[in-house]
Amino acid sequence: MLKSPSPFRLHPAFLRATSSLFLLGATTAALAQPPATTTPPQAKSALAQPPAPRPMRPADLYRLPTVSDPQPSPDGKWVSYTMTTIDSLKDSRNSDIWMVSMDGSQDIQLTSSPDGESRARWSPDGRYLSFLSARQESKGSQVWLMDRRGGEGKRLTEIKGGVDDYAWSPDSRQLLLTLTDPDPEDTDKIKTAKPYVIDRYQYKQDVEGYRYKKVHTHLYLFDIATKKLDTLTKGSYDEESAVWSPDGSAIAFVSNRTEDPDKNENSDIYIITAKPGATMRQLTDWKGSDNSPRWSPDGKWIAYTRSVSDEVYHMYDEPILCVVSATGGTPRLLSQSLDRPVFTPRWSKDGKAIMALVEDDRRQYLASFSVTDGKMSKHADGDFVVNALESAGTDWVTLLSDPKTPFEIYTVETGQSPRRLTHHMDAFLGPLQLATVTPFQSHSDDGTLVSGIYYLPPGASPDKKYPFILFIHGGPVGQDAMSFDLSRQMLAAGGYVVAAVNYRGSSGRGLAYSKVISGDWGNKEVIDLHGAVDYLVKQGFVDSSRMGVAGWSYGGILTDYLIASDTRFKAASSGAGTGFTLSLYGVDQYINQYNNELGTPWTSIDRYLKISYPLLKADRIKTPALFMSGEKDFNVPTAGSEQMYQALRTLGIPTELIIYPGQFHGISIPSYQRDRFDRWLVWFGKYLSPTP
Repeated sequence: MLKSPSPFRLHPAFLRATSSLFLLGATTAALAQPPATTTPPQAKSALAQPPAPRPMRPADLYRLPTVSDPQPSPDGKWVSYTMTTIDSLKDSRNSDIWMVSMDGSQDIQLTSSPDGESRARWSPDGRYLSFLSARQESKGSQVWLMDRRGGEGKRLTEIKGGVDDYAWSPDSRQLLLTLTDPDPEDTDKIKTAKPYVIDRYQYKQDVEGYRYKKVHTHLYLFDIATKKLDTLTKGSYDEESAVWSPDGSAIAFVSNRTEDPDKNENSDIYIITAKPGATMRQLTDWKGSDNSPRWSPDGKWIAYTRSVSDEVYHMYDEPILCVVSATGGTPRLLSQSLDRPVFTPRWSKDGKAIMALVEDDRRQYLASFSVTDGKMSKHADGDFVVNALESAGTDWVTLLSDPKTPFEIYTVETGQSPRRLTHHMDAFLGPLQLATVTPFQSHSDDGTLVSGIYYLPPGASPDKKYPFILFIHGGPVGQDAMSFDLSRQMLAAGGYVVAAVNYRGSSGRGLAYSKVISGDWGNKEVIDLHGAVDYLVKQGFVDSSRMGVAGWSYGGILTDYLIASDTRFKAASSGAGTGFTLSLYGVDQYINQYNNELGTPWTSIDRYLKISYPLLKADRIKTPALFMSGEKDFNVPTAGSEQMYQALRTLGIPTELIIYPGQFHGISIPSYQRDRFDRWLVWFGKYLSPTP
């Protein structure tokens, strides 16, 4: 709530690598055919003209692939990655493993199983490329191996319940497996499910559902040659983010080992010798959260991130970069003075600096921090977002997106601008005319400077006014940035000016900017959003008589706040929102946030009633509103949308309620995602009448 098969097409790089084979086939076929009829030059010219670029349509969703998880090979010559595509006939997604050469000249698909593959990892000796897949009717994902010398992938593990995560040992002889305890009940053999017996404090979680199973996540050692599985950790706690030391003798991991982990967000880093029966050693003792450990090349230090706050619950927080001796001691807080979220730490090859990603005002860049004094240097910064980081010797591999291009793989070389390696988005973008994307800043009534981004419809005329949609991001801790945004591009293609606004509560502007809304929802954010809308109206391209508002999650919640506090919007769409916070206490997954930020209802009823004004003052709402939700959403349960829908129906305000069957907080089925785009365009078209 508050706190993310299409027909196979050969990639151009693959065509270049195999051009001689295709040329030979074409030549042979040509010799067997009669001479072709000569085409007049003017006809050839007409045929060669590409179609004019067009605005995006909801069906274009099916053409958009996703590139993720770049992993450089040990020799630094290749990068493996996952590409996910949509099969519109099966209404599902499928992920395959690809690899691209470091010079970008060759891009090769390695797997094509309908079961999907992910988390490709190179063995340190360079012999294998492994991945996770549920092929051959496996119960859960297993580790598969592909020999780099050729051949099909072979299943390596047969773990009941599947493998959550894994990592190669430095000598390539073992795997460190992260496994969740198998379900104590074999539900396949039970005709009638047993009642859920629940005794956990945080008893429900989106996607996971009701938390009644007595299962935990632990670490294991798996021998490649013998397939022997040894237990490394056990007990009534969970372990994650496990990484090998450079010499393979130890493993660092993250765990919350407080008396009741459900009641706090404390996590610490532990170290354990890589042998069965070894005793773990606690490395950090911050009362907040410590995460993302990474060993230095010499194994003497560990870089990690920790929360600024040491409170039990810290929604409004930002990770800071730290380094501590692997033997323990007082950590050095390298980015504390930066006052920006820093994450994904990775050591430089010489161990003198730590590379990391930094979230800043509408951008996300790559920077290095000196281990000795924390001095920061930017390495890839601009009107784009960098969103992955792995070492390739002295260079770095990352994902990068700008407002006109979805994420692709890039390499960042010392002193050079990012260099693009993959080009999977070219086919998607080729026929499209996109919105013009422009950053802006506005002032709220109380003087607060607020950052935003606006999207002008494709081909917009500078002297014309257009209908407007304020599309609000969720979180609230998060930000709209200078990366490709499918939802806003889609709405802009419908003929709207679309705005993204980083209201107070958003990240990227410092901790104070984010934390100021704590316990006071629907107040300063609303002031900031109205201030941004006022600014855009004054620019002359927004028709103030035809304005709408929409959002999902906290964006949906803010949509409810806006239409309950003002009648300037002529249409609204609230997705996964709520207007009656009091009714969700103990119903959603945010029990810690309620207790620590607002207090309990029986001690703080006035706070709950104050922030529940969309429903309690629903008679002020005059805006036709479309409400949407996932049927199985435990993040912001459907009740939040149902209550607002029922209120507007009672009041006679035009409204609809859309429930997506079987969906959680995030709508994942492709046809439902397209349906949401279609409904937005129809709903806003009905009340705002956009110009085609």
